[in-house]
Amino acid sequence: MARFLSFLFLLSITLVSHAQKAVPELWSMRVHDDAKVMSANGVTQLESQLKVYEDSTSNQIAVLIVPSLDGDVLEEYSLRVAEKWKLGQKDKDNGVLLLIAIEDRKMRIEVGEGLEGVLTDALSNRIIRNEIAPEFRRGDYEAGVVAGVNGIIKAIGGEYAATDSDGIGFEDQLSGSELIMIGLFVYGILGIFTFIGLISGKAGWFLYFFLIPFWAVFPTFALGGSINILYGYLIGFPVLKLLLGNTAWGKRIAKNMEASNSRSRGGGFGGGWSGGGGWSSGGGGGFSGGGGSFGGGGSSGSW
Repeated sequence: MARFLSFLFLLSITLVSHAQKAVPELWSMRVHDDAKVMSANGVTQLESQLKVYEDSTSNQIAVLIVPSLDGDVLEEYSLRVAEKWKLGQKDKDNGVLLLIAIEDRKMRIEVGEGLEGVLTDALSNRIIRNEIAPEFRRGDYEAGVVAGVNGIIKAIGGEYAATDSDGIGFEDQLSGSELIMIGLFVYGILGIFTFIGLISGKAGWFLYFFLIPFWAVFPTFALGGSINILYGYLIGFPVLKLLLGNTAWGKRIAKNMEASNSRSRGGGFGGGWSGGGGWSSGGGGGFSGGGGSFGGGGSSGSW
């Protein structure tokens, strides 16, 4: 058993580990243009704007523009940056990070837990799609960054009203009840197959690996879920399977399923399935993070 648990631990580390891009130091700046796509004057003006905004609201907004993610995952890197910089006040969690990776053509608005109610995932997506992406496609990165920051500030203040220049996104076409129904359907299907995997003995491990891309993609597509959903599946499934396997009920279910499978094979029935999935989510006068926390809220996009 100890050897098997060690194998599971190493397997989990392998699944979630990857080359991690280093997080830069904050250096008392709100605007970090490491890709050098903004003018010096543009950086200075944006830095000043964000300082004035923080002084009047206590909300902390920071911008990080990198040349590339260097193979890292956008959402994971964004969360690491926000957590290291500790954007937002500790008792308010009112920080926001705008992360842009030029060569990868990806961006993300990472929202502190205290602002998720006003700067929602849907609004963040609209800001990316309607304010930032059009300017980036025209090659005007500075205008896109400024437009994105202004959109974030307006959204937090309840003043953002987007005109969908690039069309209405999937989430915006559906009402709240429709999104809930889709979410229940998606989670219901995944839940059924996950439960089968939990009680299917050794064969359940095949379902575990088979369902990983589906847990990574479909919950986010349906309800804008964060990467924490995938982590919950990766870690929770093995733990629950081991716990169920050591209970009398779990052993009885597994034995019955194995007997049922044996009868099916003996009766001349055969079956199998194959599948796969993939996805392609200047100085500021002594600025420092206030200890805010993040829970994965926000939205990602590309151009």
